[in-house]
Amino acid sequence: MALSLPAIMKTTAARLSALYLLLFALCAVLLVLYMTSLSARMLTAQTQETINDEVLGLARAYQRGGLPVLVRVVEARSRQPGANLYLIADANGQILTGNVQSLEPGVIETEGWTTEPFSYQRFGEGELDRLRSGATDQPTPQTGDNSNPPQSTGEKGHNAIALVLRLPNQMIMLVGRDLGEPERFRAVISRSLTLALGMMGLGGILIWFFVGRAALKRIDSVSDASRRIMGGDLSGRLPVTGAGDEFDRLSENLNSMLARIAMLNEGLKQVSDNIAHDLKTPLTRLRNRAEATLAGRHRTEDYRQALEGTIAESDQLIKTFNAILMISRLEAGYSSEQTGPVDLAATVSDVVELYEPVAEEAGVALETTAPEALTINGNRELIGQALSNVVDNAIKYSTGAVEAPKVRVALERAGSEIKLTVTDNGHGIPDDADRARATERFVRLEKSRSQPGSGLGLSLAKAIMTFHNGRLDLLPADPGLSVVMSFPLRETH
Repeated sequence: MALSLPAIMKTTAARLSALYLLLFALCAVLLVLYMTSLSARMLTAQTQETINDEVLGLARAYQRGGLPVLVRVVEARSRQPGANLYLIADANGQILTGNVQSLEPGVIETEGWTTEPFSYQRFGEGELDRLRSGATDQPTPQTGDNSNPPQSTGEKGHNAIALVLRLPNQMIMLVGRDLGEPERFRAVISRSLTLALGMMGLGGILIWFFVGRAALKRIDSVSDASRRIMGGDLSGRLPVTGAGDEFDRLSENLNSMLARIAMLNEGLKQVSDNIAHDLKTPLTRLRNRAEATLAGRHRTEDYRQALEGTIAESDQLIKTFNAILMISRLEAGYSSEQTGPVDLAATVSDVVELYEPVAEEAGVALETTAPEALTINGNRELIGQALSNVVDNAIKYSTGAVEAPKVRVALERAGSEIKLTVTDNGHGIPDDADRARATERFVRLEKSRSQPGSGLGLSLAKAIMTFHNGRLDLLPADPGLSVVMSFPLRETH
């Protein structure tokens, strides 16, 4: 899959990133508008408060000495540098004093706060502009009407807000403040927020692109591995980067599933191979016995013995096939058997009682240690079958090894597990590799094969332990062999 933009947009990670980016952009735009509006309101309120303070100061001057004192104070303050505006005009709007040369028409005609910012020119700015342009022949009237309106705000004029008051003698006083500094401050805030929004938006787009690209790469790697596995390479596994994200968790679970499938396939292959090799011998014996019986004239008793031998051999084959089927069912995780509380001490007692005559006949001392009742969740018949297989192996392979063969069955609790150990003092299995192979199907380490059996006893026991979430371990006993069946403790709620 090509790493193109349309392909990236088809990924869930890219779509979620795009949705989050859109939501973030909307929130950021609203934040910019809110901050700009808030700063404008704060600056306007601060400007109005400054104008009110100036008006209070001029009102006190007017109360002290009337119009003459007010004019002197206005003239004095007009000569001071700053953003404040002062203007005193007569009833007709003719400017008498102040630092304002001309106003936007209609500003001083309405008493109170100006509803909108207005444009104006400070005293002396018009003369300076005409000197620069060469137009020095026209005088500059000081008036508040339309005879000399200020230039546009974007060229020579300024913006301001003001409070217009009517004095008792119908004269007009305007006190205002230039908006140049607040507007510059508001513009700085607006530009800063817009720049921050742009940078964050660009970063979000880049993150969105690279997140989608990385997700698409991960998906491509998983798809490539899946194609190889579907092509027959069951040893292949999905890539795990170690990041611990959802892709890694999914890959780990799928890898566990693939390992399970590979194990089942390998088991099926082993079963097929083992059936072809190990079951060929008893089937050949059956055929040879039947052929030998039919080859000549025999008594009725001879035919009876031949049929009885055939039946015995057939029973052993049926047992072998039943064991193979049981192993396959257990390893596949399917079983119609019911599970429930199982008292392992009672199961040990029953199996030992069953095998005491067999051990006595073979000259093997069979001992047991089960000090307490230990209960697990499991299937009593399956656990009894596994223990019977292990005890039967221990009795068979301990005879002839020492003068006093002995098999000991011990049940004990070890931490969070219950261990059921069957130990003999026979030859054992000294080689670690052989102990690992002993639990495979049809594996018989006895080269002479003088002992009866099919090599499925420990394989079935291992499958039963896996079905019960337990373990089957073969450990050297020096002398002999210890087979340890470890069960998890029963969970109580």
